[in-house]
Amino acid sequence: MTAATPQDQFLALLDRHKPILYKVASAYCARREDRGDLIQDIVIELWQAFARFDGRVAFSTFMHRIAVNVAISHYRGESRRIRDALPIEDFAFDLAAADRVMDDAGDDVHALRQLIAQLDEINRALILLYLEGHDHAAIAAMLGMSPSNVATRFQRIKHRLQRDHAAAEAHP
Repeated sequence: MTAATPQDQFLALLDRHKPILYKVASAYCARREDRGDLIQDIVIELWQAFARFDGRVAFSTFMHRIAVNVAISHYRGESRRIRDALPIEDFAFDLAAADRVMDDAGDDVHALRQLIAQLDEINRALILLYLEGHDHAAIAAMLGMSPSNVATRFQRIKHRLQRDHAAAEAHP
């Protein structure tokens, strides 16, 4: 029996954890085309970093850290463009399915997405990882922050979101 190549291992892990890409891209890009570009950039960075993945952390943690960092760079307009990149369709990402999931979400989810979209890129990453179910220590590790910094930022974000939500409710 032949051992799986690194490329096969990468593609299997990527396929298993595709929802992470969809969620990060949706948090940072409003337009479908931009989400596709961002996912492509994330996949390229993941592949380039895959040789350094040693299994000390879960692949999902590794993927989140890279995805969020690429998204922040992309959002700031600093990401480099790859001219000869493969089309996103070659990776079997179903962006239409991701769009349907977002479109089918309830009003509360849409309101939350609008509030989150108003946050800066670091705070948006914090909220996205929190909503994924990660604890402060894991988020701190993924974003290169201290757990106390994460906790402080969460308190500030929580107060801001509550204030903004109350303002939106008062003036529909």
